[in-house]
Amino acid sequence: MKARKVKGIDPDGMAAAEVAKIVAVRLDELWSFMPSARDPAAVHTLHDMRIAAKRLRYVLELFAPSFGPYASEGAKQARKLQDLLGEIHDCDVTRPRIAALGDDLRAGDARAVREAAGADAKDLDFALAAQAPHRAAYRGLHTLDVALRARRDLLFERFLDRWDNLERKGFREHLEDAIRHRPDGGDMFTTRSHDSNGAGPPHDVASPEEGSA
Repeated sequence: MKARKVKGIDPDGMAAAEVAKIVAVRLDELWSFMPSARDPAAVHTLHDMRIAAKRLRYVLELFAPSFGPYASEGAKQARKLQDLLGEIHDCDVTRPRIAALGDDLRAGDARAVREAAGADAKDLDFALAAQAPHRAAYRGLHTLDVALRARRDLLFERFLDRWDNLERKGFREHLEDAIRHRPDGGDMFTTRSHDSNGAGPPHDVASPEEGSA
């Protein structure tokens, strides 16, 4: 997922003030996935939301001292959300692989059973299916898929609970307040390079964490 652009960055501004703009955009980005992410079938939305949570987490971890104690708490909560969505994503990518493996095994077994029937067979004796070389593996793959589906359901419930809890506790409002009322004197650097060579980001740039995926 391509990150939203952060507009209005001032290369000569105080770094905390400019990073605050990045945090605001990352919060908007994260919240934009709701309510779509409440649909358990919204696999791509949930994956993109995980990436958005990671981007918010990274910028908060890097610059938390500039925004007071709640920024550190915000980074921790973003990490927990990212981790939970990551576990859901693992289930979403593993189940199709299990299904594909099962299809491959069944196709191979069908060929083996067909060969066992003989070239001149008029019909198939179903008893030959007992000779399928991978028949025991089907049960194991099916059981694993059931377990992953159940785990995914459980994790999705936890995700909704966590998100609702963040909203009840005013996570976004507290974080927005933290970046608006950051401690004075906590940041003496501008966003230009510290060697004063004038190198700095353009006025309409992607935030530092955009390269992450």
